[in-house]
Amino acid sequence: MLAVLATLFGLFWLVWIMWTTLSRGIASLNLALFTEMTPPPGASGGMLNAFFGSAVLSLLGVAFGAPIGVLAGTFLAEYSQKSWIGETVRFVNDILLSAPSIVLGLFVYTMVVAQMGHFSALAGGIALAFIVLPVVVRTTDEMLRLVPAQMREAALSLGVPQWKVTVQVLYRASLPGIVTGILLALARISGETAPLLFTALNNQYWSSNLLAPIANVPVVIFQYAMSPYENWHTLAWAGAFILTMFVLLVSLVARAIVMRNRIVQD
Repeated sequence: MLAVLATLFGLFWLVWIMWTTLSRGIASLNLALFTEMTPPPGASGGMLNAFFGSAVLSLLGVAFGAPIGVLAGTFLAEYSQKSWIGETVRFVNDILLSAPSIVLGLFVYTMVVAQMGHFSALAGGIALAFIVLPVVVRTTDEMLRLVPAQMREAALSLGVPQWKVTVQVLYRASLPGIVTGILLALARISGETAPLLFTALNNQYWSSNLLAPIANVPVVIFQYAMSPYENWHTLAWAGAFILTMFVLLVSLVARAIVMRNRIVQD
């Protein structure tokens, strides 16, 4: 009974958030939202450039963070068991996992933006990669350690090199879990605002230049919600609803992958 009540409690807030964003942003939930640029004060428009910018930043974050995270997780699970190096890396990764995103944004601002002299999509992607990295490291480490030792021993007994065992046996067995971790990291960075304020900033116009500021949904929502203009408020609510639905969809896909893998194993 307590478990059911706890589930209903969580679902209640989820439904409330979705209903609030939908009811307040429904006036801007139209085709123009996905086909027009962010408008100036008093004009109508959409969030096409912001959606494009968020997609670019999210892809950059995953492209930078996921491969390094998978390699680091593989090192922890297969090559540094019970070593001081592995324990140190796990400790640092746990700190990075719980670090406030604004601190990561300030770090990238100091190391990248200040050195370049301007904000850029590249700096935003690097900041999001620091959020992706610890999630993928933890997931890869846990998934590889769940693979039965008999699979490693069987492959090694046939004379297969260690790297081939990892690539052709262990990765195949743990692929659903690793993909799930990457999807969960993607869901997390899609709504991050603080690190982008110090790195990618914003751009009212369409831009695909990775070395220039780029529009993105979280920062547009933040700026429009703080403005005195009613049409900007409505656009901010509409953007929040789309962002919430995207995060929910990615989380459901990740959950479906995990459940499908369990069914196949059973």
